[in-house]
Amino acid sequence: MRLAVRHRTTYHYTSRARYLAQILRMTPLDGPGQKVLSWSVEADGGRRLPHYVDGFGNVTHLHTLHDWHDEVSISVEGIVETWDTAGVLGMIPEQLPPGFFARSTSLTAPNALVLELAAKAAGEADGLARLHRLMECAREDVAYVPGVTSAETTAGEALLAGAGVCQDHAHVFVAAARCLGHPARYVSGYLHAVSDAKDALASHAWAEAWVPELGWVGFDPSNGIAPTERYVRTGVGLDYADAAPVRGVRRGAPGHSLRVRVHVEEIAVQ
Repeated sequence: MRLAVRHRTTYHYTSRARYLAQILRMTPLDGPGQKVLSWSVEADGGRRLPHYVDGFGNVTHLHTLHDWHDEVSISVEGIVETWDTAGVLGMIPEQLPPGFFARSTSLTAPNALVLELAAKAAGEADGLARLHRLMECAREDVAYVPGVTSAETTAGEALLAGAGVCQDHAHVFVAAARCLGHPARYVSGYLHAVSDAKDALASHAWAEAWVPELGWVGFDPSNGIAPTERYVRTGVGLDYADAAPVRGVRRGAPGHSLRVRVHVEEIAVQ
Protein backbone atom coordinates (compact mmCIF):
# COMPACT_ATOMS: atom_id res chain seq x y z
CA MET A 1 0.00 0.00 0.00
CA ARG A 2 1.22 3.51 -0.78
CA LEU A 3 0.05 6.17 1.69
CA ALA A 4 0.19 9.94 1.23
CA VAL A 5 0.21 11.97 4.46
CA ARG A 6 -0.59 15.66 4.84
CA HIS A 7 -0.50 17.11 8.34
CA ARG A 8 -0.82 20.80 9.15
CA THR A 9 -0.75 22.23 12.68
CA THR A 10 -1.47 25.91 13.36
CA TYR A 11 -1.17 27.74 16.67
CA HIS A 12 -2.82 31.15 16.97
CA TYR A 13 -1.97 33.13 20.11
CA THR A 14 -4.26 35.48 22.01
CA SER A 15 -1.41 38.01 22.04
CA ARG A 16 2.05 38.11 20.51
CA ALA A 17 4.76 35.75 21.74
CA ARG A 18 8.44 36.71 21.64
CA TYR A 19 10.10 33.29 21.78
CA LEU A 20 9.22 29.74 20.76
CA ALA A 21 11.10 26.43 20.90
CA GLN A 22 9.53 23.16 19.72
CA ILE A 23 10.74 19.64 19.07
CA LEU A 24 8.89 17.75 16.34
CA ARG A 25 8.85 13.97 16.05
CA MET A 26 6.82 13.65 12.86
CA THR A 27 9.14 11.79 10.49
CA PRO A 28 8.97 8.06 9.68
CA LEU A 29 12.02 5.90 9.03
CA ASP A 30 12.54 2.91 6.79
CA GLY A 31 11.95 -0.29 8.74
CA PRO A 32 9.76 -3.37 9.07
CA GLY A 33 6.50 -2.66 7.29
CA GLN A 34 7.36 0.72 5.80
CA LYS A 35 9.65 2.49 3.32
CA VAL A 36 9.73 6.29 3.08
CA LEU A 37 9.53 7.49 -0.53
CA SER A 38 9.40 11.22 0.24
CA TRP A 39 8.95 13.35 3.34
CA SER A 40 9.26 16.99 4.39
CA VAL A 41 8.74 18.95 7.60
CA GLU A 42 8.46 22.72 7.19
CA ALA A 43 7.47 25.64 9.38
CA ASP A 44 5.87 29.02 8.72
CA GLY A 45 5.34 28.85 5.01
CA GLY A 46 8.22 26.69 3.82
CA ARG A 47 11.11 27.17 6.24
CA ARG A 48 13.18 23.98 6.47
CA LEU A 49 14.16 22.93 9.99
CA PRO A 50 17.36 21.40 11.39
CA HIS A 51 17.03 17.86 12.66
CA TYR A 52 18.83 15.17 14.63
CA VAL A 53 18.22 11.62 15.84
CA ASP A 54 17.29 11.40 19.52
CA GLY A 55 18.23 8.69 22.00
CA PHE A 56 15.23 6.55 21.00
CA GLY A 57 16.18 6.66 17.32
CA ASN A 58 13.44 9.17 16.40
CA VAL A 59 14.11 11.78 13.74
CA THR A 60 13.58 15.03 15.64
CA HIS A 61 13.24 18.49 14.07
CA LEU A 62 13.98 21.67 16.03
CA HIS A 63 11.74 24.67 15.48
CA THR A 64 12.66 28.00 17.09
CA LEU A 65 11.44 31.58 16.70
CA HIS A 66 13.17 34.57 18.30
CA ASP A 67 10.93 37.29 16.85
CA TRP A 68 7.52 38.55 17.91
CA HIS A 69 4.76 36.43 16.38
CA ASP A 70 1.08 35.63 16.89
CA GLU A 71 0.78 32.51 14.74
CA VAL A 72 2.90 29.42 14.04
CA SER A 73 2.30 26.76 11.43
CA ILE A 74 3.96 23.38 10.84
CA SER A 75 3.42 21.42 7.64
CA VAL A 76 4.27 17.76 7.13
CA GLU A 77 3.88 16.00 3.82
CA GLY A 78 5.14 12.72 2.43
CA ILE A 79 4.58 9.34 0.83
CA VAL A 80 5.29 6.01 2.51
CA GLU A 81 5.07 2.52 1.06
CA THR A 82 3.71 0.07 3.62
CA TRP A 83 3.01 -3.65 3.92
CA ASP A 84 1.43 -5.89 6.54
CA THR A 85 3.75 -7.70 8.96
CA ALA A 86 0.96 -8.78 11.36
CA GLY A 87 2.38 -6.21 13.76
CA VAL A 88 5.75 -7.96 14.07
CA LEU A 89 8.80 -5.69 13.82
CA GLY A 90 11.12 -8.45 14.95
CA MET A 91 14.54 -8.19 16.54
CA ILE A 92 15.59 -5.04 14.74
CA PRO A 93 18.92 -3.37 15.64
CA GLU A 94 18.29 -0.32 17.84
CA GLN A 95 20.11 2.16 20.03
CA LEU A 96 18.48 0.89 23.23
CA PRO A 97 18.09 -2.71 24.45
CA PRO A 98 14.58 -4.05 25.10
CA GLY A 99 15.19 -4.03 28.85
CA PHE A 100 15.32 -0.22 28.84
CA PHE A 101 11.60 -0.21 28.12
CA ALA A 102 10.80 -2.24 31.23
CA ARG A 103 10.98 0.89 33.40
CA SER A 104 7.87 2.85 34.33
CA THR A 105 7.30 6.60 34.11
CA SER A 106 4.95 9.05 35.77
CA LEU A 107 2.42 8.47 32.95
CA THR A 108 2.72 4.67 33.08
CA ALA A 109 3.28 4.05 36.78
CA PRO A 110 1.49 0.91 38.00
CA ASN A 111 -1.24 1.31 40.59
CA ALA A 112 -3.94 -1.04 41.86
CA LEU A 113 -6.05 -0.61 38.71
CA VAL A 114 -3.11 -1.26 36.39
CA LEU A 115 -2.18 -4.38 38.36
CA GLU A 116 -5.81 -5.54 38.23
CA LEU A 117 -5.82 -5.14 34.46
CA ALA A 118 -2.54 -7.05 34.10
CA ALA A 119 -3.96 -9.87 36.21
CA LYS A 120 -6.79 -10.37 33.71
CA ALA A 121 -4.24 -11.42 31.09
CA ALA A 122 -1.76 -13.19 33.34
CA GLY A 123 -3.43 -16.59 32.93
CA GLU A 124 -2.32 -16.93 29.32
CA ALA A 125 0.76 -19.15 29.23
CA ASP A 126 2.01 -17.95 25.85
CA GLY A 127 3.54 -14.48 25.80
CA LEU A 128 1.95 -13.37 22.53
CA ALA A 129 -1.47 -14.66 23.59
CA ARG A 130 -1.06 -12.88 26.93
CA LEU A 131 -0.42 -9.55 25.21
CA HIS A 132 -3.34 -9.98 22.81
CA ARG A 133 -5.58 -10.68 25.79
CA LEU A 134 -4.20 -7.59 27.50
CA MET A 135 -5.03 -5.51 24.42
CA GLU A 136 -8.62 -6.77 24.54
CA CYS A 137 -8.91 -6.00 28.25
CA ALA A 138 -7.49 -2.49 27.83
CA ARG A 139 -10.07 -1.78 25.15
CA GLU A 140 -12.87 -3.15 27.33
CA ASP A 141 -11.85 -1.20 30.44
CA VAL A 142 -11.21 2.16 28.72
CA ALA A 143 -13.99 3.21 26.36
CA TYR A 144 -12.99 5.43 23.46
CA VAL A 145 -14.37 8.86 24.46
CA PRO A 146 -12.61 12.03 23.23
CA GLY A 147 -12.34 15.03 25.52
CA VAL A 148 -12.28 13.15 28.84
CA THR A 149 -8.49 13.04 29.27
CA SER A 150 -5.46 15.20 28.46
CA ALA A 151 -1.77 14.77 27.65
CA GLU A 152 -1.07 14.63 31.40
CA THR A 153 -3.53 11.83 32.16
CA THR A 154 -1.83 8.73 33.59
CA ALA A 155 -2.65 5.12 32.84
CA GLY A 156 -4.19 4.72 36.28
CA GLU A 157 -6.35 7.83 35.86
CA ALA A 158 -7.62 6.63 32.48
CA LEU A 159 -8.59 3.29 34.01
CA LEU A 160 -10.35 5.08 36.87
CA ALA A 161 -12.28 7.25 34.40
CA GLY A 162 -13.03 4.23 32.23
CA ALA A 163 -12.62 6.41 29.17
CA GLY A 164 -9.95 8.00 27.01
CA VAL A 165 -8.40 8.09 23.54
CA CYS A 166 -5.61 6.27 21.74
CA GLN A 167 -2.93 7.91 23.88
CA ASP A 168 -4.59 6.56 27.02
CA HIS A 169 -5.06 3.09 25.54
CA ALA A 170 -1.35 3.02 24.72
CA HIS A 171 -0.35 4.12 28.23
CA VAL A 172 -2.66 1.58 29.86
CA PHE A 173 -1.35 -1.25 27.69
CA VAL A 174 2.30 -0.27 28.22
CA ALA A 175 1.91 0.03 31.99
CA ALA A 176 0.18 -3.35 32.33
CA ALA A 177 2.52 -5.15 29.90
CA ARG A 178 5.50 -4.08 31.99
CA CYS A 179 3.75 -5.52 35.07
CA LEU A 180 3.55 -8.83 33.18
CA GLY A 181 7.30 -8.78 32.57
CA HIS A 182 7.19 -7.55 28.97
CA PRO A 183 9.23 -4.46 28.06
CA ALA A 184 6.79 -2.15 26.30
CA ARG A 185 6.81 1.25 24.64
CA TYR A 186 4.57 4.00 23.33
CA VAL A 187 4.36 4.52 19.55
CA SER A 188 3.15 7.56 17.62
CA GLY A 189 2.33 7.83 13.93
CA TYR A 190 -0.46 7.98 11.39
CA LEU A 191 -3.37 5.73 10.53
CA HIS A 192 -5.19 5.39 7.23
CA ALA A 193 -8.51 4.76 8.91
CA VAL A 194 -11.23 2.44 7.70
CA SER A 195 -14.84 3.33 8.40
CA ASP A 196 -15.00 1.94 11.94
CA ALA A 197 -11.50 2.89 13.07
CA LYS A 198 -10.79 5.47 15.75
CA ASP A 199 -8.90 8.75 15.21
CA ALA A 200 -9.92 8.89 11.56
CA LEU A 201 -8.91 12.55 11.30
CA ALA A 202 -5.88 12.68 13.60
CA SER A 203 -2.47 11.29 14.20
CA HIS A 204 -2.56 8.02 16.08
CA ALA A 205 -0.87 6.21 18.98
CA TRP A 206 -0.44 2.55 19.83
CA ALA A 207 2.05 0.33 21.68
CA GLU A 208 4.76 -2.25 21.14
CA ALA A 209 5.81 -5.02 23.49
CA TRP A 210 8.81 -7.32 23.50
CA VAL A 211 8.13 -11.03 22.95
CA PRO A 212 11.35 -13.05 23.35
CA GLU A 213 10.55 -15.42 20.48
CA LEU A 214 9.53 -12.67 18.04
CA GLY A 215 11.09 -9.38 19.08
CA TRP A 216 9.01 -6.20 19.06
CA VAL A 217 5.31 -6.65 18.26
CA GLY A 218 2.74 -3.87 17.82
CA PHE A 219 -0.68 -3.67 19.51
CA ASP A 220 -3.39 -1.07 18.92
CA PRO A 221 -5.91 -1.28 21.79
CA SER A 222 -8.02 1.57 20.38
CA ASN A 223 -8.94 -0.56 17.38
CA GLY A 224 -8.32 -4.01 18.87
CA ILE A 225 -5.82 -5.09 16.20
CA ALA A 226 -2.13 -5.41 15.48
CA PRO A 227 -0.85 -2.59 13.23
CA THR A 228 -1.31 -3.32 9.53
CA GLU A 229 -0.23 -1.72 6.27
CA ARG A 230 -2.55 1.19 7.15
CA TYR A 231 -0.15 2.40 9.86
CA VAL A 232 2.85 4.75 9.50
CA ARG A 233 5.20 4.70 12.48
CA THR A 234 7.00 7.98 13.34
CA GLY A 235 8.21 7.81 16.95
CA VAL A 236 8.70 5.63 20.02
CA GLY A 237 9.41 6.26 23.68
CA LEU A 238 8.69 5.22 27.22
CA ASP A 239 5.45 7.23 27.04
CA TYR A 240 3.76 10.12 25.24
CA ALA A 241 6.30 12.65 26.49
CA ASP A 242 9.08 10.88 24.58
CA ALA A 243 7.20 10.39 21.30
CA ALA A 244 4.72 13.25 21.06
CA PRO A 245 4.56 14.78 17.57
CA VAL A 246 5.01 18.30 18.97
CA ARG A 247 6.32 19.53 22.31
CA GLY A 248 7.59 22.97 23.17
CA VAL A 249 7.73 26.14 25.24
CA ARG A 250 7.10 29.81 24.50
CA ARG A 251 7.43 33.20 26.19
CA GLY A 252 4.59 35.69 26.15
CA ALA A 253 1.13 34.94 24.76
CA PRO A 254 -0.69 33.36 27.74
CA GLY A 255 -3.32 31.58 25.63
CA HIS A 256 -3.67 30.01 22.22
CA SER A 257 -6.00 28.12 19.92
CA LEU A 258 -4.89 25.04 18.02
CA ARG A 259 -6.04 23.77 14.63
CA VAL A 260 -4.84 20.38 13.38
CA ARG A 261 -5.64 18.93 9.98
CA VAL A 262 -4.43 15.42 9.09
CA HIS A 263 -5.24 13.61 5.90
CA VAL A 264 -3.96 10.11 5.09
CA GLU A 265 -5.00 8.49 1.82
CA GLU A 266 -4.01 5.56 -0.30
CA ILE A 267 -2.58 6.50 -3.68
CA ALA A 268 -2.05 4.42 -6.76
CA VAL A 269 1.40 3.05 -7.55
CA GLN A 270 2.73 4.76 -10.66
